[in-house]
Amino acid sequence: MPETVSYPSLFTPIGLGPVTLPNRIIMGSMHTGLECLPDGMERLAAFYRERAAAGVPLMVTGGFSPNAEGSLVDKPITMASREDAQRHSIIPEQVHDAGGRIVLQVLHSGRYGYHPNIVAPSPIKSPINRDTPRELTPADIERTIVDYVTCCELARDAGYDGVEIMGSEGYLITEFLSPRTNHREDEWGGALENRLRFPNEIVRRVRERLGESFLILFRISALDLVEGGMTGAETQALAQAVERSGANLLTNGIGWHEARVPTIAQMVPRAAFAWATANIKEAVEIPVAASNRINTPETAEALIADGTADLVMLARPFLSDPAFVEKAERGDRAALNICIACNQACLDHYFVGKPSTCMVNPRACNESLYPVTPVSEKKRVAVVGGGPGGLACAATAAERGHDVVLYEAEETVGGQFNLAKVIPGKQEFAESIAYFEDRLHRAGVDVRTGTRVAADSLDPKSIDAVVIATGVLPRHPDISGSDHPSVASYADILSGKAEAGDRVVIVGAGGIGFDVALYLTERDSRSHVDIEAFAAAWDIDRSLTVPGGLQAPVAHDNDGGPHVTMLQRNAGRFGTSLGRSTGWVHRMLLGRHGVEPIGGVTYRHIDDDGLHVETENGAQCFAADTIIICAGQESQGGLADDLAGRGMRTHTIGGAKDAAGLDAVRAIDEGFQLALTL
Repeated sequence: MPETVSYPSLFTPIGLGPVTLPNRIIMGSMHTGLECLPDGMERLAAFYRERAAAGVPLMVTGGFSPNAEGSLVDKPITMASREDAQRHSIIPEQVHDAGGRIVLQVLHSGRYGYHPNIVAPSPIKSPINRDTPRELTPADIERTIVDYVTCCELARDAGYDGVEIMGSEGYLITEFLSPRTNHREDEWGGALENRLRFPNEIVRRVRERLGESFLILFRISALDLVEGGMTGAETQALAQAVERSGANLLTNGIGWHEARVPTIAQMVPRAAFAWATANIKEAVEIPVAASNRINTPETAEALIADGTADLVMLARPFLSDPAFVEKAERGDRAALNICIACNQACLDHYFVGKPSTCMVNPRACNESLYPVTPVSEKKRVAVVGGGPGGLACAATAAERGHDVVLYEAEETVGGQFNLAKVIPGKQEFAESIAYFEDRLHRAGVDVRTGTRVAADSLDPKSIDAVVIATGVLPRHPDISGSDHPSVASYADILSGKAEAGDRVVIVGAGGIGFDVALYLTERDSRSHVDIEAFAAAWDIDRSLTVPGGLQAPVAHDNDGGPHVTMLQRNAGRFGTSLGRSTGWVHRMLLGRHGVEPIGGVTYRHIDDDGLHVETENGAQCFAADTIIICAGQESQGGLADDLAGRGMRTHTIGGAKDAAGLDAVRAIDEGFQLALTL
């Protein structure tokens, strides 16, 4: 059995106004996209119920607006009518039945709304929105406060235990608080006392209307990370004012959505902003919760134990593992499916209008669609390939009751994750490999590493089904001289089989090309693991004296690293295939390191002088010590045809099925879903 670990501070009860929670873990708000679907409320109810049943004592829903003006999108994501309350009632009903509590997040988008009727304290356009908001009149402000109170009353009528009033991340309340967005000269703007009036009135009136038995959480911006935001002292004043107005708990958010500082992406160190939470905690008597990149119980335990925060608020970790609390409480750290902050299936899905899920747990937000049930007939299943898709398939099939053997040609399982985990900021991928290894062991999968399977390796009489999860190989473009000693594949570089020289040319500017460039230019940096180094790298003011928490930008040199040129055939923008929530970070980092992007390239040949190409400027040769090929992948799916020829039933998933546009989201999802049907 795996070693058990104790988290005594994390599992100490705490009082929040009218209730006592048995532990210090809150599930934070997440936009899932389910709220817009015809069966969305039922699916959300199943989503929250499963987590409440596994020990989460208090959850916060995704944001719902108090009126149509405050909606994030041009859809009725509101709590503004009796009909809304009735639609919601299944959620608190299911959560309460499972033994948990849940509050509704009340979010007015302000100038961040993506619809034509957005409003704000001042008519100042957001840099991330196409529309300029209409300025709220004093009468509009009063009406909006009334709408907040009505929204909270409807939440109570729907069965919610309380509300979280969203006052961070650049939404309407934050826009009133910050001189950056509040240029008013009336009683709602100017001096701090006036700018505090809007949130104070909301909290005060909600408490007055709904009484002491109703939970009020206020989500405060611990750190704005935009020029002209609030100082640490002003944030403390806000916290004290909201406490006086009747809040039971201060949760917090980090950074406005327009901030050019990553706050929840992989390259952010664990608990990177907890010091800003501590600034709030020292100013108030009510409990304060820390958030952002707290993804393990040991990180959470440390924050409670040292007094940085009273609670922790985790969001995406409950996508990756709904039983996070239950497993942590019994000290079973090895069983935890840790959130690796990739954003690929949660935020990146949401931003393109797809329901959120989780790369390492495709059942997230699909609980009612994908029940995992025991098999009625036990089968003998061979899974060939121990990459992400094969691991998910083998573990799920075995947990359902099948007899599973997993074959992996390499000495370790993990596949492409073993390459990803060496990229600076992607070290969390190692957590996923360890998790799947532990799952395979517990499920009784016979894991045979260092075993390459050929068609005659498997006996048709002893196997009922074969899953081909053999993945991909780097694709080698048809460039004359590509066998030159200076040429290496991305796999050679990331695995350590080859070392790059001082002058590097990368062929290909997709996700792999960017990863390799980051590996070469960032691997000596500690900003992805060390909080102080991260703050320095992103110009964050840890003294909290500069409005908004950002120092004046400083020049970031290449620190003596290699000179990297990145080439692509396309003449358009670089990095278009990168994730919506993280691509801008990668582009910014490579720009700092002087990586030179050149598009519209036609490759000619490689020789001792370097890589010869044609560009819009004519023929050109890029001298290079190392030319790294990052030109996509090719499927390794040929085994399926060979086995089918021997009469064996095969299923092909992931890159072995289709290398085009391959990512781990698809591979793991295909492996998981196939295992449900075997």
